[in-house]
Amino acid sequence: MTYRFFTPVPPRAVTGRTALVYQQLRDDFLGPLPTFQALSAVPDVLAATWALMREALLAGDAPRVDRELVAAAVSWANRCQFCVDAHVLLLHALGAPQLAEAVARGETPPEPRHAQLVGWAQASRSPGAAGWTSQYRPEITGTLLAFHFINRVVSALLDPDLLPGGLQRSPLVRSVGGRLYAKAAREPKEPGRSLPLLDADATASPPVWAGDSPVGVAYASLRNAATRGGDLLGDVARQTVTATVRWEDGRFPARPADWAVDLVRDVPGRDRIATRIALLAAFAPGAISPGDVALWRLSHPADADLVALVAFGAITATDHVARALASARL
Repeated sequence: MTYRFFTPVPPRAVTGRTALVYQQLRDDFLGPLPTFQALSAVPDVLAATWALMREALLAGDAPRVDRELVAAAVSWANRCQFCVDAHVLLLHALGAPQLAEAVARGETPPEPRHAQLVGWAQASRSPGAAGWTSQYRPEITGTLLAFHFINRVVSALLDPDLLPGGLQRSPLVRSVGGRLYAKAAREPKEPGRSLPLLDADATASPPVWAGDSPVGVAYASLRNAATRGGDLLGDVARQTVTATVRWEDGRFPARPADWAVDLVRDVPGRDRIATRIALLAAFAPGAISPGDVALWRLSHPADADLVALVAFGAITATDHVARALASARL
């Protein structure tokens, strides 16, 4: 696994809240995987991302296969090959190899309930155009939102291959990997364990769609923590990102680099490169280039600022999807 723009601190060297998150990752998941190591430069975003993924994907009573299927389907919709591969492997680990391989090939699952879940998850990429909402319980909906955010972070900050040479795309490797992770994947997780990791003032006002589930608390925390990355932008730049996310409604730009250049022409010069990175993080994060990052680092050399900026673009796109849920309840 290769990080695109920086190498995070090794897991053995982290301290404080990051170390606590990594310990929970070892206890409840597959360890501090590259996604979370990339976010470690901004501990409040790291903790909230883990909390949302844990409470939505791993804890609670919703069928885990359904949640992994949603994670993989959203990742397909967002063109995040890294996450598709990871969750196909986890479907193998949960004892659903035929479903896993159908997902890996981009096919509609034969079982109607699974096919409905895939269609629902993929439609969320453009919620306005699809008239998208959710009839599912908080764990399913929270999984979808978690991976709208995670897909964008992964595509921006990591190379797409989970294993050297793309070996994870071999059905044999997926099958073997699934057997290795089967015990860890199938162990039940108690809800709420991640919530003490969150900032107390960032967990207020959980969304209506989540009811009293810990998923809502975790989502509210992630929204608050990641939105703070917008403080790196001026008012016009921030408004450009949020307005573009609203009117483009998840549309993939045909030529992302040129599209982003056109959109930032009227942004103050000091904010243009940051606005470009945030827009690409929201729509086509793999198109963020080393040149973009090099220009940004002339004024913001810290890894934390790059991660916070990417997180702002990612959560702006994710919250566009979440707002469709609120609109449906008006």
